[in-house]
Amino acid sequence: MNVMAVNGLESVSRYPDKVNGVSDKASNVSFESLFQSAMGLVKETNGLSNKAEEEEIKFAMGMSDSIVDLQAAQRKATLSLQYTVAVRNAVLDAYKELMNLQF
Repeated sequence: MNVMAVNGLESVSRYPDKVNGVSDKASNVSFESLFQSAMGLVKETNGLSNKAEEEEIKFAMGMSDSIVDLQAAQRKATLSLQYTVAVRNAVLDAYKELMNLQF
């Protein structure tokens, strides 16, 4: 348990314009950048999945005989999907934790 994370809560008013020196505008920018990063992660995962599917089709139709390229594309897509799911799970856990907070 990190006690330092609670430090400074006594200075937070009920409807603050600023919380610990961070304005609402700055927190919105932070959320926007976090959201854009998450969307980029989803788009990258989708692109890698599409690339793996293309490699599978090429290999099945005989247009490519390189199993190494096929396996590499599949592995990249799998790892990217696992990472994306892990990030999603962490965000959902954080959201649930915030919803359980009582003030």
